[in-house]
Amino acid sequence: MTVIGVVGAGVMGVGVAQNLAQTGHDVVLVDKDEEILAAARATIWRNARMSRLMGGPALDPDDVLSRITTAVGAEAVAKADVVIENVTENWDVKRSVYETMDAVCGPDTIFVVNTSAIPITKVAAVTGRPDKVVGVHFMNPVPAKPACELIPGFHTTAETVERVRDLLSAMGKKAIDVKDACGFVSNRVLMLTVNEAAFLVHEGVATAESVDEVFRSCFGHPMGPLETADLIGVDTILYSVEVLYEHYADSKYRPCPLLKQMTDAGLHGRKSGRGFYTYDAN
Repeated sequence: MTVIGVVGAGVMGVGVAQNLAQTGHDVVLVDKDEEILAAARATIWRNARMSRLMGGPALDPDDVLSRITTAVGAEAVAKADVVIENVTENWDVKRSVYETMDAVCGPDTIFVVNTSAIPITKVAAVTGRPDKVVGVHFMNPVPAKPACELIPGFHTTAETVERVRDLLSAMGKKAIDVKDACGFVSNRVLMLTVNEAAFLVHEGVATAESVDEVFRSCFGHPMGPLETADLIGVDTILYSVEVLYEHYADSKYRPCPLLKQMTDAGLHGRKSGRGFYTYDAN
């Protein structure tokens, strides 16, 4: 039976693990400590219980959790057939995780890079298996989103791409083919929008509420850019914009100072209880 490793039990890792488990896959979910994993299990149980109310399928939360094993340390995915990595958008952190995974996993294990912006070829280069490294940019919340970007690196083989495409299909996802470029399609556009929306608040042009209301009422968007930032994580937005700015050396990607201040202050959005908006703990 295929075992899928999921590295990183934050917002994206929790969503990926739940999506895999509710579609019948056995999952090993890992992070750096038991406190994070306990919170992840509680979140998955709660999200599975609420699935039907949120427009998803009716799920038995205990059944979903029964398919997920949790463990501390990336070494715990050593026997996985496919590993989906979801750690923070920080190159030093990602590089260390891939070096560990490459050392402990078998030579046939496929590594899936779930990243918002970091080029897949750059990640693959720190492993001894660049042909078995492929990018998948999942959208948040993962179980509710029907599509994702599928990004092969320079050395990724067609066989690796098709194996991951089949896995995504089994998860209920349509894979949209995108070439390997920093930010891919979605975040080359989205991060610019969110960053500029933050500048509007930073400069006093409009409140966060007004910015989002323009997008909802005038353009018919279900969420405004700053509501989206809170959903994704303000810190994740900042790290992604910084990756784009560093990679392209283009001033249009300069990070808004407000994003930096909010990240330093711990105002990371829904996951911290406060970002551009304040959220009830329940």
